[in-house]
Amino acid sequence: MVTEEQNTPNSFSCLKNALDVIGGKWKLCVIVAVWQGNKRFRDIGKYVEGISPKVLSGELRHLEMNGLIERTVHTGRPVVVEYSITDYGRSLDSLITAFVKWGMTYRNNCDSS
Repeated sequence: MVTEEQNTPNSFSCLKNALDVIGGKWKLCVIVAVWQGNKRFRDIGKYVEGISPKVLSGELRHLEMNGLIERTVHTGRPVVVEYSITDYGRSLDSLITAFVKWGMTYRNNCDSS
């Protein structure tokens, strides 16, 4: 239920800002994949089934730009690039948990539409 306090122009602006950062088909899935620990590009692509390499690259870039994940380049042979969740990204824990619970509760409704 949306409270009167939440139903203000400022709250809608904040919601829009949040959706600009984490909205879309893949962003939360990529965050969850990286959450499991440092991940390489290929590992994330395998975890997030159905995402193309081009889209994954864009999502990682967007999430890094917004401070939710961190990209680390390990020099050497071969060069290794790993992604990890930041503390700012971990602040999404309760939101992701709520989405998972909602999805489990309403799975049948989602599958039938």
